[in-house]
Amino acid sequence: MSPNPDHLAEGTLLSHLLELRDRLMRALIAVCVIFAPCAYYANNIFEFAARPLLKQLPKGGSLIATSVMSPFTTPFKLSFMVAVFIAMPYVLSQIWGFVAPGLYKNEKRFALPLLLSSIILFYGGVAFAYFLVFPVMFQFFAATTPAGVQMMTDINNYLDFAMTMFFAFGVAFEVPVAVVLLVITGLVPIEKLAAARGYVVIGIFVIAAILTPPDALSQTMMALPMWLLYEAGLIFARIMLRMRAGQPRDGEETRSG
Repeated sequence: MSPNPDHLAEGTLLSHLLELRDRLMRALIAVCVIFAPCAYYANNIFEFAARPLLKQLPKGGSLIATSVMSPFTTPFKLSFMVAVFIAMPYVLSQIWGFVAPGLYKNEKRFALPLLLSSIILFYGGVAFAYFLVFPVMFQFFAATTPAGVQMMTDINNYLDFAMTMFFAFGVAFEVPVAVVLLVITGLVPIEKLAAARGYVVIGIFVIAAILTPPDALSQTMMALPMWLLYEAGLIFARIMLRMRAGQPRDGEETRSG
């Protein structure tokens, strides 16, 4: 008697759901384990995150807390975000471990480098914002403060602003990965992406204007790296197309378990 296909499908789906649950639990445990020391040093972490602004405040200036709970909740919230940030490679490795068995060999060959590149580029975008953009931006804001106005920023507002900027620059630095994916998946020919360079540059400046504060300096500091990364994505896409040209077609590949 042959097995019932419905039972097989149900069993396969259940096993996949159980595996997904286990991997999500491992990712959550990793975040919690990293969160514990981050929470202990929450104030130190917040001081480090606020350093670019504190350095640009006038003499005697400081951040303020306008809510009774803010001195506790703001560093605590930042600690959790830092824990997620640090654990992200492990979290993505769990996602990769769940998805990878269903990919073709040639898909794995390109997917894993793209995954690693996306992680590195995101971290690079955050570091670029913290070490290069923030000092210049806050110096500009401090220098343009009107006379008679004391620059005093609420710690919760600063955290929200910093996290938004970190995320914006992290995503902006994913441009090469997006370009490579568009090309190797065949959604957009590389010739069209190269020919549309002028429109892309305009779009990049529009995106930078939306994601950054309303000053030309911040917008340029986001748009210029995005444009350079777009050009880098075109170069890497050409290289990967040449590499794939020497590989067997998808139909000649078999799915690996």
